[in-house]
This record gives sequence, C-alpha cells and structure tokens, in this order.
Amino acid sequence: MSGLSPSLPTGSFAPGSTPRGADAARDVRRSDRVTAQPQHLAWPRRLNRVLVLTDLLAVAVSLVVAQIVRFGTPDVRGGSIDTLYLGVAVAIAVLWMLCLAATRSRDTRIIAVGMIEYQRVVNATLWTFGVLAILSFIVQLEVARGYLAVALPVGLALLLTGRMVWRRTLNSLRRAGRCLTGAIVVGPAADVQRVVSQLRVNLRAGYRPIGVVITDGRRLHDPEPLPMVDVEDLPAISRRTRTRAVMIAGNLPGGHAQIRELGWQLENAKTELILVSRLTDVAGPRMHLRPVQDLPMVHVDLPQYSGVNHAAKRVIDVVAAASALVLLAPVFAFLAMSIRLSSVGPIIFRQTRVGLQGQTFTMFKFRSMVVDAEARLAALQAERDAGNDVLFKIKDDPRITPIGKIMRRYSLDELPQFMNVLIGDMSLIGPRPPLPAEVEMYEDRVNRRLLIKPGITGLWQVSGRSNLSWEDSVKLDLSYVENWSVTGDILILLKTIRAVFRKEGAY
Repeated sequence: MSGLSPSLPTGSFAPGSTPRGADAARDVRRSDRVTAQPQHLAWPRRLNRVLVLTDLLAVAVSLVVAQIVRFGTPDVRGGSIDTLYLGVAVAIAVLWMLCLAATRSRDTRIIAVGMIEYQRVVNATLWTFGVLAILSFIVQLEVARGYLAVALPVGLALLLTGRMVWRRTLNSLRRAGRCLTGAIVVGPAADVQRVVSQLRVNLRAGYRPIGVVITDGRRLHDPEPLPMVDVEDLPAISRRTRTRAVMIAGNLPGGHAQIRELGWQLENAKTELILVSRLTDVAGPRMHLRPVQDLPMVHVDLPQYSGVNHAAKRVIDVVAAASALVLLAPVFAFLAMSIRLSSVGPIIFRQTRVGLQGQTFTMFKFRSMVVDAEARLAALQAERDAGNDVLFKIKDDPRITPIGKIMRRYSLDELPQFMNVLIGDMSLIGPRPPLPAEVEMYEDRVNRRLLIKPGITGLWQVSGRSNLSWEDSVKLDLSYVENWSVTGDILILLKTIRAVFRKEGAY
C-alpha cells in the first residue's frame, strides 16, 4: 500500500489572477503558483486492486469456514470432496463479488469516508444471499441452511474488517500528504476559508486545496497562503494544471447560471465539480437529490425515533445482551471476586442516570471506587480538568481502587450494563447516559440527546472518551441521534473493541 501515491511534482503555471501595480505585486508573491497535478494518478487503481483481492480473500475464507463447520474437513486424498458444494461455493463467490461491484462499494469517492462504504458492503452481502435464495427456489437446489448461516456472518465480518484495515492504511497515508486529490476552492472569502480549513483538518475527505477563487473581493486570512485565480481563468488553469476537483463553496456572483456555465467549460476534462453543501451534521444517506427540470431539489430525511429500524435495534440489543451475559459469566465471577477481596463495599455500584425522554433509571456498574467516593466528590471539584464544564472527570482520581483502575482501563466496569440493555433502559449503542445534575444544565438543543436510549458505547466512546471536551461530547451525541443506522451501530461496535485496547481517554 505504500506505493499508492507517486510524489506530486510542483508546477510552474501562474495563477489566473495577477494584480496590477506595485501594491498588488506585494500581495501575490511570485512563488504563489497553482501546483500542477500528476498526469496519471496511480493510487486509485492500486487501491481498487487491493480491495478486490481483499474482498475475494474474505469471501473465499468465509466459504471454506462454512464448508468445514457444516460438513467437516474434506478428505482430499480419498477423493471425497463434495463437487456440488464446490460448485455452489464458486457460484456464491462470483455472485458476491458481482454484487460488491454492482453496489459500487469500491467507489473512490466513498472509500474511507463515512458509513456509505460499509452500508454498501452490507447491502451487497444481503443481495447476494437474497438472489441465491430465489435461484435455489427456482431451480429446486437444496443448499444446507447451516452452510449459509455460517458463510453470511463470517463473510460480512471479514469484508468489513478488511475495509477497516485499508481505511486506516489510506488515512495514515493521507496524513502523510499522500493519496490526496488537488482541489481549487471557489466562493466568497468566508465560505472558502471554512472549506479550506476543513479540508486541511479532515484529510479523510481525500482533497488538498491547491488554489482559491475569491468572488467577493475580500481578503482571505490564511496562515498558509494559496494561489489566487480569477474566476474567468479557472477553466483554463484547471485544464493546464490537471486539477481534478473544483469545489463551489457558497454562492457565485452569477448564481446558478454561472455554476452551470462553469460545468460546461469543464466538460471533457478530468475534473470533478463539487458543490459543498451548507447542510452540516447531516449524514449522506439522509440526503437525496430529486432532479426536477429547472428545479433540482435536495430532500433531507428527518430523524425518526420509532418504526421498523428501532424495532430491529431493540431485537439486536436483546439478543446481544443475553448472549454477552451468558458468555461473559466467568469474567463476571472473576471480577466480582476481585472486587470483594480488594476493598470493602458492594460489588455492584448503582447510580441514577437519565434515559429515554428524560426518564430516570438505575444504571449498574462494577464498583471501581472506594465506598465514600460520592462524599469525597466535593473536595475534588477544584481539581477538575479544564475544557469540560459539565462532566467531572480527572486523571489519577484518588478514589479509584487498584482493581478499579484496571477495570476502567479496559471498560470492564461497564459490563453489568448489559443487564440495563436487557431490561430496556439502555441500548448497546447510543449517547452517553447522563447524570440528573448534568441534564439540569442542558441547553435546549442538548436535550435532543434524550430522544434515544443511552448506550453502553457510542461515538463518544470511540472518539476520545474522557479526553473530549463538553462541546465535543455533545456534538458527537447529537450527530448520533440525528443520523444513527444499524450499519453505523455495527461500525461503532467494531471501533469500540479497538478503543478499549488502545485505552485512550479511559480513566
């Protein structure tokens, strides 16, 4: 993967806007030139190839595992390989790969960005087995249900894991300045400043600003000045420098007609025309373009807090919580014994939290602090960490017991919350369950966190945990409430496992 991106050569094309006079010459330095982009980008093709190979390997492994689990290890020397299931396996593999391609799950525009990539992988997997079920019924082919019951979840898990691995690899390369697409940003100074700043921070988007077009005549306050281009010269500059993305941020002086004209001028060039939406904190799947003649409309699906998806979420919660309580019973017993032997007090700590629609409930945790922790809280208020005006979290809290430090480091103290999930007070994934005192300090917008059940884990858990400021915690929780999906929950669950072992923000 290290060879995904060639080094980007610098170009010598002057920006389209060259101010006149000595004063203007001082504003635009001679070194400010739009960087010429490589004639051919190798990294998208290489990325696509490695994704195809990784997907094929995941599918093949899942089918081999299903064969072994359902029918046992075949005796190759005895010639007892089931030719029927060998053919079925090949057919499933071909169909699965075709569905992954048909859903455009390897589209460069969605790779390593948001949830769409994972949703398309899930959709391709469901389509595969849906088509297989229909074909089996039509041709009267009897395929063992146990075989498919193993192949589906194992294959899906391996596909998602492979995509996560390559996503991390691609993002690490982008942080190093590689595998990025050069973009010229067009619009009023304030909008251009916002987009440029976001592109530099959110490298996962995959774009690198290489020039700007300011349409309102104002000065751009940028610590890293970019070449300035006149809007009239933009098409010619884009072609000569092989710029592959032109981003429209805000309104152009000529309105929609000017955007249309710019699109015409960029035709037959290897350039994307991107309209940067002003809709913030709205996930891509919630936006749908309806191309009505002369009146293109963007529909935004409003959040729904009941219905089939929420029923499915509850079913998943019950099944997962019940399974976890059974499978983790030995861990529960070991931790309970360790708490009892290491300090005086109850094994389970009970605390009142606020859940769905502001209803209070009793949350269960393994006790990780001394018995009089609540009484000693007031004395520690002065030591609270800066940047979080509502949550009280301090590093090296003296109230935490030795076994409590270990449990908190790996989030083992939260395991009894599976009981809260089973009861129905909590969900596996959701906003952090707040204390009543915290809720009393909420602003109106923050109360939207209570429109959905709190979770054992969530975006806050996989994005920094206790290291987050109050504003960041609220932003993540509100983003989850507005944009949650079953696929997103699966991704958060996988990220939680990684976050637990990385131990960042756990104290």
